[in-house]
Amino acid sequence: MTDLAARWHRLTASLVPDAARREAEIQRLSAAYQAPTRHYHTLQHIENLLDRVETADLQDPVVVQLAVWYHDAVYNALKSDNEARSAAEALAFLQHSDLEPTRQQRVALLIERTADHTQPQPPNDADLLFFLDADLSILGAPEADYWAYARQVRQEYRLVPDLLYRPGRRKVLANMLAAPVLFRTPALRAELDAAARRNLQAEIDAWDRGGL
Repeated sequence: MTDLAARWHRLTASLVPDAARREAEIQRLSAAYQAPTRHYHTLQHIENLLDRVETADLQDPVVVQLAVWYHDAVYNALKSDNEARSAAEALAFLQHSDLEPTRQQRVALLIERTADHTQPQPPNDADLLFFLDADLSILGAPEADYWAYARQVRQEYRLVPDLLYRPGRRKVLANMLAAPVLFRTPALRAELDAAARRNLQAEIDAWDRGGL
């Protein structure tokens, strides 16, 4: 957490000069991501995404990194408004910043776009496409890491019985597998697409056999 906090302050120091406000916000975000109901959508997920976007060639890296920090700020597996509420939390903090209003809205847009990775996206919005690909990069992870992810997601839905979870999860996986393009940026497509499709098919097969 110490390293993540340092990264947060490096990102936001020039935007929010009030150190106490920045510190209160990182504490609040950390508490949200470390809630006992979370197993995959945690600080580790944020760190993994930051590792990717901080080294990427982006048009507006500040906006993309802010979107990373906030995109799962609100996460309730049984709700459908997580992305909208996460975007609202980002805007609530950024209203106290020196970030231009158009860029504040851009942060919110990136967050809201994570609601459905299979929806059409603007083909020339390189920052958005990279952000979405990074968020999905776990799909193309090594097999052991993917299975850990699949089990962590199941834990986040632990209140949903297998009878309901299995067909719902299988539908999500099948929709992704059927997408002609999973990763929209050439570099991440080359790195992750083949492994992601193997992993998605393997999880579908596991559910068809009865479960993880």
